[in-house]
Amino acid sequence: MEKRRVILVTDGDEFACRAIERVAADVGGRCISCSRGNPTKLSGEELVKLILQTPHDPVFVMFDDCGAIGQGAGEEALRYVATHEQIEVLGALAVASNTHQHEWTKVHVSIDRDGVMTEYGVDKEGIRDLDVGRINGDTVYCLDQLNIPLIVGIGDIGKMGRRDRAEHGAPITRKAVELILERSGGHDGKRKKEDADSGQSH
Repeated sequence: MEKRRVILVTDGDEFACRAIERVAADVGGRCISCSRGNPTKLSGEELVKLILQTPHDPVFVMFDDCGAIGQGAGEEALRYVATHEQIEVLGALAVASNTHQHEWTKVHVSIDRDGVMTEYGVDKEGIRDLDVGRINGDTVYCLDQLNIPLIVGIGDIGKMGRRDRAEHGAPITRKAVELILERSGGHDGKRKKEDADSGQSH
């Protein structure tokens, strides 16, 4: 059974959606744009159906709890997608927020607002935090309970003081995505598809 390769994104507002759509197009992937929502409106089952219908991967899927404490609708959908037998999770973008309640997750690495990789967490503005290997966020409660090979902490996608605007190529988000693809060999699928398409044309 062929699995679809997915990158999870713990943000779903309009700015994040535009940034993810831009980066997905740039790396040859697909964004499930209707996963946008604050909070997430689609169920995990609905999202998996959409993922399986995409022509090729990596597939970017957004999840958002809109500030709900604990496992809200976004995280329920995220858990379902991440544990589905036909889904291979390449990594997750753990998006920081201003919440200082119970919502936090361990991260393997973060990308700050200058595009620099750091062992520290980052805040919503993409500025390095004081904690090593963790961030506070909105829809991150269940991430480190799942078997995700690489969790990258990042500031508010599409924003970060206008440094991550989609119109400018969302450079901070792109660096985080490229890190996930490099660590997972995720670019191989794109090359294989291009090779296959090239072979079919002859």
